[in-house]
Amino acid sequence: MCETPQDWIDEAIKPENLPTLLVDHANCELKAAQTAMLLLRRYAVDKESGDALLAWLKPFEDFVYRKVGDGNFKEHVNLSKKLISKSNFEHGDELINKMVMLIKEELHHFQQVWDIMQNRGIEYINLTASRYARGMMKRVRTHEPAKLTDTLICGAFIEARSCERFAKLAPFLDDELNAFYVSLLRSEARHFQDYLSLAETIAMQPINEIVATFKQKEAELILSDDSEFRFHSGVLVA
Repeated sequence: MCETPQDWIDEAIKPENLPTLLVDHANCELKAAQTAMLLLRRYAVDKESGDALLAWLKPFEDFVYRKVGDGNFKEHVNLSKKLISKSNFEHGDELINKMVMLIKEELHHFQQVWDIMQNRGIEYINLTASRYARGMMKRVRTHEPAKLTDTLICGAFIEARSCERFAKLAPFLDDELNAFYVSLLRSEARHFQDYLSLAETIAMQPINEIVATFKQKEAELILSDDSEFRFHSGVLVA
């Protein structure tokens, strides 16, 4: 994976960009949880379990998209129901175990970012999504099991990029954010490894060439000019 350009780091550490950085970081944590939930609902669990997943994320989505709730999600971090795997998907239990843990951690991180924002008087405003995840998903094939394999590889790259940017940013941030971003590195690295190992398991064949294709696309998105500053954006141009 390519390194984040210094120009992006220079932009990210400007004090005036801190609200955007934190809001988009929170958005990324929620989107990561949503992606994992969709994978479970599409491939791994029965309808009742799928409904439980929707209910798990609903307070977070209501707050972000519909401005409903007070922003205290501490009672909603854990899933209240054991998920039932579909009998016709042989990798269901493994997908459930890894993705439920990922969702739990991403929602906890979302709460942590929101707490930091509140303490700093940063409003949760609506931001347009960056082109990054959308650009990566355009490379996903449309037939199964290739679609699932590619989606998992996309997830691996997104988690790896988040980990890389936390590490790059941490030394330039204040003590609170430095400690917070360093604390995220281990979980983000594990999320990357979980996504990649699942992709290898489901593909049932070497995925090196597919990974290389996504690596090239990911580098294009990170190194090319971008019109908006976001956590996963490319290099900002005026």
